[in-house]
Amino acid sequence: MRNAPGQLQRPPPEPEFHAVRKGRRYEQVAEQIQRLIASGALRPGDRLPPERELAAKFGVGRSSLRDAIRTLEVMGIVESRQGSGTVVRDLSTESLVVPLASVLAHKRGLVAELLDVRRMIEPALAARAAANATEEELARLEDILRRQAEKVRRGEPSIEEDSEFHYAIALAARNTVVLRVLDVLMDLLRESRARSLQVPGRPERSCAGHRRILRAIKRRDGAAAEAAVRKHLKEIEEIVTRQL
Repeated sequence: MRNAPGQLQRPPPEPEFHAVRKGRRYEQVAEQIQRLIASGALRPGDRLPPERELAAKFGVGRSSLRDAIRTLEVMGIVESRQGSGTVVRDLSTESLVVPLASVLAHKRGLVAELLDVRRMIEPALAARAAANATEEELARLEDILRRQAEKVRRGEPSIEEDSEFHYAIALAARNTVVLRVLDVLMDLLRESRARSLQVPGRPERSCAGHRRILRAIKRRDGAAAEAAVRKHLKEIEEIVTRQL
């Protein structure tokens, strides 16, 4: 392609990714990608390098890289496409100059609101589960806790068991409408759950909180089950708020 007769168009510069400092690494990664797009080193339609390669270039873990990519998705700067990986979107000027801090502030507000909805719904679900849970459902809750505790002892992530436990309580509460609401909540809160469960001591506290909830449900004590869930959610909120 030519700009003028006899003059070849210069190819855009290759994007240079630099290792980030310690601290809030995912924010630094997101800011660096944002700058590369603003400078033209990355253009609309360009695909970011594979996750493993990009994490190595930035010198961060893959969880930090995923947090950065999710932040850029919220900002409308990149999108994940099936079979194509993460692609730079066709951007407006405004989307490139929106400060990352304002997006993160919005994200903090969203997480706080989602946790608020959980406080409205989940204590009541636990009380209903205490009244309605079958022996089979109680056994399933015990099995989930056993698997979660085993993973925690091995130092493995227990995000799936954490989600499964709360969902099993909702199933035992016998309300299909609330189940649909909880599906959306759990999906939206997956990132904050993953981040909070990485805090030292948090997986053990999660297990202990789940154990208190299950004990109350097994005693058929609805009030105690509600109180146990409220305490559990309060602990989660304190950890997630500090992180964000």
